Amino acid sequence: MLFTEPTIVDPRVALPGRDAPVLRQPFFHRVFGHRIDRVPAGAEVAVVGLGCFWGAEKLFWETPGVVNTAAGYAGGFTPNPTYDEACSGRTGHTESVRVVYDPAVLSYEDILRIFFENHDPTQGFRQGNDRGTQYRSAIFPLNDDQLRRAEAVRDAFAPQFAAAGFGPITTEITPTDTFYYAEAVHQQYLDANPNGYCPVHATGVTCNPGA
Repeated sequence: MLFTEPTIVDPRVALPGRDAPVLRQPFFHRVFGHRIDRVPAGAEVAVVGLGCFWGAEKLFWETPGVVNTAAGYAGGFTPNPTYDEACSGRTGHTESVRVVYDPAVLSYEDILRIFFENHDPTQGFRQGNDRGTQYRSAIFPLNDDQLRRAEAVRDAFAPQFAAAGFGPITTEITPTDTFYYAEAVHQQYLDANPNGYCPVHATGVTCNPGA
């Protein structure tokens, strides 16, 4: 059977979505115990997509200096999409993680180093056996400063991937101020289901973009 490369849906025919969020608040983080939408004073927020959000979220909640995480959807057109809708490829979203971190412990560059070192950002609309536009590698800067820094980190990693025999980095870098929380069952999924699906797509490529 011939595999057809996925394409991002035309926004004119994207699913209509809904006005109400699919995750009712307040929702309390299964690991940290506080509200999933909490951003403590002085903390900063990053939004990234690196394949299945179950394993991606666990990667970050286990990172010292990260104080909150959430699984959700970013980069698409459909308001308040459901998981099934995002997986249909008809919303334009990618599975993403919202990472709240203490900048006294971690920099934005640190978050992006973890991002690039723990998936393959050269695979286009897939990550391992997971295929579809919802699995694309993506960084969603929340302001102009994050945009500049994201592009710099990508450019620092590009020659490292090339030297290791990989193709060009395909990571999307698209500014956004919209993150939709996924349904409750997807939040901290691997804490509730320790033996759940958790593929590792790290390539072994490393870089220290802040050096």
